[in-house]
Amino acid sequence: MDDPAVDRRRLDHALRYIRAVNRRLGGVSSLIARLERWRHAWPADRPVTMLDIGTGSADLPIAAVRWARGKGVDLRVTAVDLHETTLELAREHLNDHPAEADAITLLRADALELDTRFEPDSFDYAHAGLFLHHLKEINAMTVLRIMDRLARRGIIWNDLVRSAAARVVIHAMTLGRDEMIRHDARVSVEAGFTKREVLDIAARCDLGYCTYEWSLWTHRFTLAGDRRG
Repeated sequence: MDDPAVDRRRLDHALRYIRAVNRRLGGVSSLIARLERWRHAWPADRPVTMLDIGTGSADLPIAAVRWARGKGVDLRVTAVDLHETTLELAREHLNDHPAEADAITLLRADALELDTRFEPDSFDYAHAGLFLHHLKEINAMTVLRIMDRLARRGIIWNDLVRSAAARVVIHAMTLGRDEMIRHDARVSVEAGFTKREVLDIAARCDLGYCTYEWSLWTHRFTLAGDRRG
């Protein structure tokens, strides 16, 4: 999926599958659960802003904006991805959700260089869902530090738990799927994180205000915190 020359039709199919996984297995719910927990302390005199890194087809920003409007909150999301074809497909997906699209800005950018594009504290929150496992550990830590620097209130990192059980589940979930989906899903689980690894990374990135939660059902974890919450 990360190959610049990836077939557009197959990439679209894979992104649709990821959207379904996010809806059913914790991507949407873990993001909104944290936002719901913190929203009572949000300012009422301005929009709340969020940076979404590795946005894919922007399904999580769409879900977050829809939730926020239901709560009477003006949430604005800057959604970034480096892959141009992915962004093209994200634009098409946003066109199918006009009620949320006006609150979402798509931007092509390298996650490792976001601190050269934005000033510190440019956003209230920074979010990365199912993205950091694509990076080497040193680069994942760099992105987390950038997220911490750009977000004045806090961060949300949602990703895959690496375990024997997760391998079994992902094997069963991808049976009969396109080869790209099977390959990406299984490689992603192998590149996931154990709880010890996540907490070690958090300590080395000085994210002491963040807490770790995980779900046995979805085999996903969330490391997140609001400095003011």
